[in-house]
Amino acid sequence: MVDDDRDILDVIQFILEDSGYTVETLSNGNFLFDKLRSFKPDLVILDIMLGNMDGRELCRDIKTNVETYATPVIMISASHALADINSPKGKPDDFIAKPFDIDALLSCVQRQIVA
Repeated sequence: MVDDDRDILDVIQFILEDSGYTVETLSNGNFLFDKLRSFKPDLVILDIMLGNMDGRELCRDIKTNVETYATPVIMISASHALADINSPKGKPDDFIAKPFDIDALLSCVQRQIVA
């Protein structure tokens, strides 16, 4: 999970860990690929607005990298619609709008992990 809002990170981490998932968090995208190599997640939840970084670009980097392209990415944002991130290269696997419903979050995560 990558989000520059520590409260959002903490809430989503709690929700997912309470549901049995192991969660690693980052408050910025600077070390995302280091984390992807060391942790090898089944899924990445990525905020669009990351302070001085654009999560859409990070998503594109994940999806166009030979080592990470198969990793599902769920984009999350309070200020962007799915249409804003629907580019042909680097398209996320799913989108969640903030504020989010807990059941919808869990359903989205489960859908991407079993896909």
